[in-house]
Amino acid sequence: MVSYDLLAGLSVAAADLGETLDDILPRPNGQIEQRLYQAMRYSTLGDGKRLRPFLVLSSASLFKVSRRSALRVAAAVEMVHSYSLIHDDLPAMDDDDLRRGKPSCHKQFDEATAILAGDALLTQAFEVIADEDTHPDPRVCTDLVRALARAAGPNGMVGGQMIDLAGEGQSFDQAQVTHLHLLKTGRMFAFACEAGAILGKAPKSIRMALRSYAHDMGLAFQIKDDLLDVEASSEELGKTAGKDVDQDKSTFVKLLGIDQARDQSEMLCDQAINHLGCFDDEAEPLRAVARFVVERGR
Repeated sequence: MVSYDLLAGLSVAAADLGETLDDILPRPNGQIEQRLYQAMRYSTLGDGKRLRPFLVLSSASLFKVSRRSALRVAAAVEMVHSYSLIHDDLPAMDDDDLRRGKPSCHKQFDEATAILAGDALLTQAFEVIADEDTHPDPRVCTDLVRALARAAGPNGMVGGQMIDLAGEGQSFDQAQVTHLHLLKTGRMFAFACEAGAILGKAPKSIRMALRSYAHDMGLAFQIKDDLLDVEASSEELGKTAGKDVDQDKSTFVKLLGIDQARDQSEMLCDQAINHLGCFDDEAEPLRAVARFVVERGR
């Protein structure tokens, strides 16, 4: 395997994504609704790992998809992710005042503006991927719209968030915690990995390999998030640490304990990498991501 500098790759991808988002997102130019535009840009532009967009770009590169097409889908994914963070932080949800090292959207603006900013980002994301600028083949755009809707909707991220809220103070077993996180986090990771294959019109077997990779990598990511919540500071996380314990959430750490949870995340990392055996060195960025998600914070 070739050596791959993931931090450099993430930096380049984040810069390219920032330019794309800056072009896509509406600009406040004195309109009555400019406060909405300001909130959308505040929550989407700026710092962040941009891991999901990086997965889109990395998977697209496997199939020689144009950078412009891949960046537009990556931007749509980041818009959906940003919407989810805005809504997660609201007092009615996880009630967090800090996000990406700065005040959450509802603290910087107000709750109503934050709700509308999230709604606008989610809706515009579908406009972006349905546009012919993303791909000239309408069938590809339709497939992207359908896959993103499934990943973000009631059988994906939103359903997972509902289970997460219902799990506060409950004692979920491992199967229930796994199901929760496959929906809340895993389905969007799966879309990000599969999007490149959809753009590249890859066969189903290849798409399944990427989905299997995303399944295991996404669970490893979530377990590491659970670990960081109890082991890292708010400054390191860019959000309030210890929230899972304070809200008595159902997590892998609560279920397995710290040592076993760490072992589980590393096992899933290895499994994720094994799913990429059908690819050559061009998949090294994806392998590096799997290692990164379990090693961050060390």
